[in-house]
Amino acid sequence: MFTPPANTPDLIPQKFPFVMIDHLTWTDEKSSRTQFCIKADNLLVEDGEFSAGGLVENIAQTAAARAGYLAQNSDKADAIGYIGAIKNLEVFSLPKINDILETEIIIDNQIFDVTLISGEVKRGEETLARCQMKVFIIQQ
Repeated sequence: MFTPPANTPDLIPQKFPFVMIDHLTWTDEKSSRTQFCIKADNLLVEDGEFSAGGLVENIAQTAAARAGYLAQNSDKADAIGYIGAIKNLEVFSLPKINDILETEIIIDNQIFDVTLISGEVKRGEETLARCQMKVFIIQQ
């Protein structure tokens, strides 16, 4: 159902050095998944660990990659998303340099320009963080 694009960072408005996803690995009507390998020079690495803020940004960029992929594969214009709210944030562990994160977002509800998502970041089978986000999408 999904063919990953050649250059996933082109799907999101963020540019180097603030890209927190490497590959969009799956997307459908209700969910999307990305992978990200944490590098030592990442802006959100502190003392060898990826910060909690980095985990939140990784979830947000997974949602952005989904929106970008859908826009590229439809007649819709590019969209810009803004985090409107984060709730129920739980951070269980911080990943380290060279860890590979697998992040999944699930669309809980979409009303007009507002999308409610649940996001979860894993390292292998271990859940590192999860939260709910309200994302506002503005069509260009």
